[in-house]
Amino acid sequence: MAEGDFVRETEMGKKMDRNSESLSNSESENDSISRISSLVATKDRDFLLSPNEQQVKVSRLEGKIVGLYFSGNWDPQCRNFTHLLANVYKQLRSEGSELEIVFVSCDEDIDAFNDYRAHMPWLSIPYSDMEVKKALNQRFNIEGMPCLVILQPKCGKDEVELRDGVELVYRYGVRAFPFTKERLEDLQRENREKHEKQNITNLLTKQNRDFLLGHPSSKKIPVASLIGKTIGLYFSAQWCNPAVKFTPKLISTYNTIKQTLSKDEGFEIILVSSDLDQSAFDTYFSIMPWLALPFGDATIKELVKHFEIGAIPCLVIVGPNGKTLTKQGRSLINVYQENAYPFTPEKLELLRRKADEEVKMLPKFENHLGHPHELTLVSDGNRGGSFICCDCDEQGLGWAYQCIKCGYEVHPKCVRSLDHGSGLNLSPRRSLQQ
Repeated sequence: MAEGDFVRETEMGKKMDRNSESLSNSESENDSISRISSLVATKDRDFLLSPNEQQVKVSRLEGKIVGLYFSGNWDPQCRNFTHLLANVYKQLRSEGSELEIVFVSCDEDIDAFNDYRAHMPWLSIPYSDMEVKKALNQRFNIEGMPCLVILQPKCGKDEVELRDGVELVYRYGVRAFPFTKERLEDLQRENREKHEKQNITNLLTKQNRDFLLGHPSSKKIPVASLIGKTIGLYFSAQWCNPAVKFTPKLISTYNTIKQTLSKDEGFEIILVSSDLDQSAFDTYFSIMPWLALPFGDATIKELVKHFEIGAIPCLVIVGPNGKTLTKQGRSLINVYQENAYPFTPEKLELLRRKADEEVKMLPKFENHLGHPHELTLVSDGNRGGSFICCDCDEQGLGWAYQCIKCGYEVHPKCVRSLDHGSGLNLSPRRSLQQ
């Protein structure tokens, strides 16, 4: 082959490679558009609604990371997350990030839809398009709200879709973007390293604050005085009914633990408040015998993210070495009261073994006065685990009486057995030892 022919052939090959690459990129983009269109558009509608009621072509989503946001304004958790998501979205868009969110409404009527959408800076599927919303709920098997499904523009095997967007936004905020496998692995590694370095000092102090509030609230307690103690971080707020209900029980348990401690032991609780204003904080904190972070302190948000607090009240127990012992403090107090102290794995294992022995005397099945179906005794290893008691509205852990039909659960201690003399046809009571 002549040198000139070789050069021309080489150049032609490069051109074909470039054309092939361009065609491949074009096909990838077309696939992305086609995939999004098939999800959020119909043959009669190729647009979404903007916040100001303008029609936006679905093709505008080309090459962007898309979040399908399933939510309804009747759910407080949805409303709370919408506010957080809107702030994250605005910040990412202001930084030029290629992110778009599409609201998939679960509202009950058009007025609720419009009222809720007024707080959203992103696009929406028209409320009238019930078929698309129903198809999306089925396609992604939506069982609870809020739910944020992340769709990547390129269809890699590991990153076609990600369904725990809500958890990731709660945990990492804007840092979760672009929601790729690599990014999430980096964040998880950083999180592990942060927990490994965790101690009371770096958890509770800021550059300009090395104290907590005592009583009166003007009294400042050095964070350094807590080193070597078992600490309960109490995430709570006066506006939260479950928190208001749990707080008196926690106060009683706290006082009992403090009275039984030896001179070599130390236990303290710190209020991590989510109150809406200083007055509510002052009123709530005034009934508590323990310490508190100052209202509105930046450490509060950092602790919520660090411990991944999704709901309050929540009691996180930190051991004398500054490492986390458990996030199930509320459940443990409800089940074991002061006996849960010092919340170590060894103590909790001892309590669980004792509970396992005690329930052997309980019937396998119960007919509870507050529920129409038969209840079955279940444990951690058999459908059980952490739950909210449907009778007393408090958290439970481990053993519970559960309705297999509908999921109703109660603490064993909360069961009010129906009277066999009432004339009702009750199942025979069989203990676990039978």
